[in-house]
Amino acid sequence: MYKLSLFIVALAMFTSCGKKEKATEDFSTGAGTEKTTDVSSYDPNRGIGKFTTVELGDKLDVTMAAEGEKIQAVKCSACHKLTDEKLVGPGWKGVTSKHKPEWIMNFITNPDPMIDKDPKVQAMLEICLVRMPNQSLNDADARNLLEFMRKNDGVK
Repeated sequence: MYKLSLFIVALAMFTSCGKKEKATEDFSTGAGTEKTTDVSSYDPNRGIGKFTTVELGDKLDVTMAAEGEKIQAVKCSACHKLTDEKLVGPGWKGVTSKHKPEWIMNFITNPDPMIDKDPKVQAMLEICLVRMPNQSLNDADARNLLEFMRKNDGVK
Protein backbone atom coordinates (compact mmCIF):
# COMPACT_ATOMS: atom_id res chain seq x y z
CA MET A 1 0.00 0.00 0.00
CA TYR A 2 2.87 2.37 0.86
CA LYS A 3 4.52 1.81 -2.54
CA LEU A 4 1.25 2.47 -4.34
CA SER A 5 0.74 5.73 -2.42
CA LEU A 6 4.31 6.78 -3.16
CA PHE A 7 3.82 5.98 -6.83
CA ILE A 8 0.62 8.05 -7.00
CA VAL A 9 2.29 11.05 -5.34
CA ALA A 10 5.30 10.79 -7.67
CA LEU A 11 3.03 10.49 -10.71
CA ALA A 12 1.07 13.56 -9.64
CA MET A 13 4.29 15.56 -9.24
CA PHE A 14 5.59 14.58 -12.66
CA THR A 15 2.36 15.28 -14.49
CA SER A 16 1.34 18.51 -12.74
CA CYS A 17 0.80 21.40 -15.07
CA GLY A 18 -0.10 25.00 -14.52
CA LYS A 19 -2.39 26.95 -16.73
CA LYS A 20 -0.85 29.29 -19.28
CA GLU A 21 -1.97 32.87 -18.91
CA LYS A 22 -1.03 36.42 -19.81
CA ALA A 23 1.02 38.54 -17.46
CA THR A 24 -0.79 41.45 -15.95
CA GLU A 25 2.07 43.01 -14.03
CA ASP A 26 5.45 44.30 -15.15
CA PHE A 27 7.87 44.34 -12.23
CA SER A 28 10.14 46.87 -13.90
CA THR A 29 7.49 49.58 -13.70
CA GLY A 30 4.72 48.12 -11.57
CA ALA A 31 2.37 48.87 -14.44
CA GLY A 32 -0.32 46.50 -15.64
CA THR A 33 1.02 45.91 -19.14
CA GLU A 34 0.06 42.73 -20.92
CA LYS A 35 2.78 40.50 -22.31
CA THR A 36 2.34 37.02 -23.65
CA THR A 37 4.76 34.17 -23.16
CA ASP A 38 6.65 33.71 -26.42
CA VAL A 39 8.39 30.34 -26.40
CA SER A 40 9.86 30.86 -29.86
CA SER A 41 12.18 33.64 -28.72
CA TYR A 42 14.78 32.19 -26.39
CA ASP A 43 17.20 34.54 -24.66
CA PRO A 44 19.93 32.80 -22.61
CA ASN A 45 20.04 35.72 -20.17
CA ARG A 46 16.34 35.89 -19.44
CA GLY A 47 15.11 32.45 -20.49
CA ILE A 48 11.63 31.96 -21.88
CA GLY A 49 8.70 33.85 -20.46
CA LYS A 50 7.08 37.19 -19.84
CA PHE A 51 9.79 38.76 -17.66
CA THR A 52 12.11 40.94 -19.69
CA THR A 53 13.17 43.27 -16.87
CA VAL A 54 13.19 42.70 -13.13
CA GLU A 55 14.47 45.65 -11.14
CA LEU A 56 16.18 44.70 -7.89
CA GLY A 57 17.02 47.13 -5.14
CA ASP A 58 20.57 47.47 -3.86
CA LYS A 59 19.30 46.38 -0.46
CA LEU A 60 17.19 43.38 0.38
CA ASP A 61 13.46 43.91 0.74
CA VAL A 62 13.03 42.06 4.03
CA THR A 63 9.24 41.94 3.79
CA MET A 64 9.36 40.31 0.37
CA ALA A 65 12.11 37.93 1.51
CA ALA A 66 10.02 36.87 4.52
CA GLU A 67 7.07 36.11 2.24
CA GLY A 68 9.40 34.24 -0.11
CA GLU A 69 10.71 32.17 2.78
CA LYS A 70 7.16 31.05 3.57
CA ILE A 71 6.64 30.02 -0.06
CA GLN A 72 9.99 28.20 -0.10
CA ALA A 73 9.05 26.25 3.03
CA VAL A 74 5.77 25.05 1.49
CA LYS A 75 6.53 24.71 -2.23
CA CYS A 76 10.29 24.30 -2.64
CA SER A 77 12.01 22.82 0.42
CA ALA A 78 11.04 19.22 -0.38
CA CYS A 79 13.27 19.32 -3.47
CA HIS A 80 15.79 22.15 -2.93
CA LYS A 81 18.28 22.73 -0.14
CA LEU A 82 19.45 26.24 0.67
CA THR A 83 23.07 25.10 0.35
CA ASP A 84 24.82 24.08 -2.87
CA GLU A 85 23.94 20.44 -2.14
CA LYS A 86 21.55 18.68 -4.53
CA LEU A 87 18.46 17.09 -3.00
CA VAL A 88 15.94 16.24 -5.73
CA GLY A 89 16.70 19.50 -7.50
CA PRO A 90 19.84 21.60 -7.33
CA GLY A 91 20.73 23.53 -4.19
CA TRP A 92 19.96 27.24 -4.14
CA LYS A 93 23.25 28.64 -2.82
CA GLY A 94 24.61 31.11 -5.35
CA VAL A 95 21.63 30.88 -7.70
CA THR A 96 21.25 34.67 -7.89
CA SER A 97 24.86 35.06 -8.99
CA LYS A 98 24.56 32.28 -11.59
CA HIS A 99 21.36 33.52 -13.23
CA LYS A 100 19.84 36.90 -13.98
CA PRO A 101 16.65 37.83 -12.10
CA GLU A 102 14.59 37.62 -15.30
CA TRP A 103 15.79 34.06 -15.92
CA ILE A 104 14.92 33.01 -12.36
CA MET A 105 11.46 34.62 -12.52
CA ASN A 106 10.75 33.04 -15.92
CA PHE A 107 11.84 29.61 -14.68
CA ILE A 108 9.74 29.84 -11.52
CA THR A 109 6.60 30.90 -13.40
CA ASN A 110 7.18 29.09 -16.69
CA PRO A 111 9.15 25.90 -16.01
CA ASP A 112 7.88 23.65 -18.80
CA PRO A 113 9.05 25.70 -21.82
CA MET A 114 12.27 26.51 -19.96
CA ILE A 115 12.93 22.80 -19.40
CA ASP A 116 12.18 22.04 -23.03
CA LYS A 117 14.34 24.78 -24.58
CA ASP A 118 16.87 26.23 -22.14
CA PRO A 119 20.30 24.52 -22.28
CA LYS A 120 21.08 25.50 -18.65
CA VAL A 121 17.90 23.82 -17.43
CA GLN A 122 18.45 20.80 -19.65
CA ALA A 123 21.94 20.40 -18.15
CA MET A 124 20.43 20.53 -14.64
CA LEU A 125 17.83 17.96 -15.69
CA GLU A 126 20.58 15.56 -16.78
CA ILE A 127 22.04 15.77 -13.27
CA CYS A 128 18.81 15.81 -11.26
CA LEU A 129 16.75 13.50 -13.52
CA VAL A 130 13.46 15.07 -12.37
CA ARG A 131 11.55 17.87 -14.11
CA MET A 132 10.59 20.74 -11.87
CA PRO A 133 6.80 20.73 -11.59
CA ASN A 134 4.88 23.90 -12.27
CA GLN A 135 3.98 25.17 -8.80
CA SER A 136 1.46 27.65 -10.26
CA LEU A 137 3.04 30.59 -8.45
CA ASN A 138 1.75 34.02 -9.37
CA ASP A 139 4.10 36.84 -10.30
CA ALA A 140 4.16 38.36 -6.81
CA ASP A 141 4.93 34.98 -5.21
CA ALA A 142 7.75 34.41 -7.69
CA ARG A 143 9.19 37.86 -6.98
CA ASN A 144 9.03 37.22 -3.23
CA LEU A 145 10.77 33.90 -3.76
CA LEU A 146 13.50 35.64 -5.78
CA GLU A 147 14.01 38.08 -2.92
CA PHE A 148 14.35 35.15 -0.51
CA MET A 149 16.94 33.61 -2.85
CA ARG A 150 18.85 36.90 -2.70
CA LYS A 151 18.73 36.76 1.10
CA ASN A 152 19.96 33.17 1.00
CA ASP A 153 22.88 34.37 -1.14
CA GLY A 154 23.85 37.02 1.41
CA VAL A 155 22.23 40.21 0.07
CA LYS A 156 21.53 42.50 3.02
